[in-house]
Amino acid sequence: MRISNLLPEEELKEITIIEEHEFDTLGLLESQTDLRLISFLDSPKYIQKIPSNVSMLIITKEILDNISQFNRKYGLVLSENPRILFFQLHNSLKDNLEYKRPLFENYISSDAQISELAVIEDHNVIIESGAIVEPFAYIHANSVIGKNSVIRSGAQIGGVGFEFKRIQNAILPVNHYGGVKIGENVEIQNGSCVDRAIYPWDNTEIGDYSKIDNLVHIGHAAKVKQKVLIAAGAIIGGRTIIKENAWIGIGAILKNGLVIGTNSRANMGAVVTKNVNDGESVTGNFAIPHRDFINALRKGVR
Repeated sequence: MRISNLLPEEELKEITIIEEHEFDTLGLLESQTDLRLISFLDSPKYIQKIPSNVSMLIITKEILDNISQFNRKYGLVLSENPRILFFQLHNSLKDNLEYKRPLFENYISSDAQISELAVIEDHNVIIESGAIVEPFAYIHANSVIGKNSVIRSGAQIGGVGFEFKRIQNAILPVNHYGGVKIGENVEIQNGSCVDRAIYPWDNTEIGDYSKIDNLVHIGHAAKVKQKVLIAAGAIIGGRTIIKENAWIGIGAILKNGLVIGTNSRANMGAVVTKNVNDGESVTGNFAIPHRDFINALRKGVR
């Protein structure tokens, strides 16, 4: 794909293409994909972190002066607001066959147990052997439910997440073209919500043997690895990575884009705003190491 072939003439007049390269898809700079990306940059502090798979970059004139110091292999587009142009381009590709996921017929294993009161969208759903989908659960397109996994009543799998951008006097909703991939022997309990990813190459993932309690929200493109336990009422921000065997306590809140380490704990009610190390336990609002929290309580600080 080429940006000059995708944008209408009126919008092309509002940007400057310095050098044009072909790209496969859109994604943020930290996107974990080998596809050739078009992305955006609105702060010079990330210039040295541009990954090798970026083929086109949308930037401001101010950033151009800083980029010229580096030996780049990507094309450049100048825009007054790179972030908004990026998401407008993303939204405009909703019917582009090169961009969106191809349609396919549902595959539902003959020994999966699907309630007649569950809703399964009529395409792009895979439900493997032994899976259970209870009444009033909703399985959206681009969702995969692995073997022996259980989706309890009222759970929403693969719905549209919360991603909006302020644009002049309006708010731009960002389309979600990705999916949800739920592993084997997973349980997602009553009323929980697992949003689908934004980009068509990406998934929100729940790893094998992980268990999600009632009324948990898992944001778009979060990656919950194997054997993670997430208790009731927890909120997991988009693009968060929760590594193996982690514990997320009742009502914990995890900021988007964090990495929660292997065998770590975000305890009950924790508001986590920073990465959590492997084996670390954090508590409080804002969350700090659990031992520090307890010591502060003993001293009467908190």
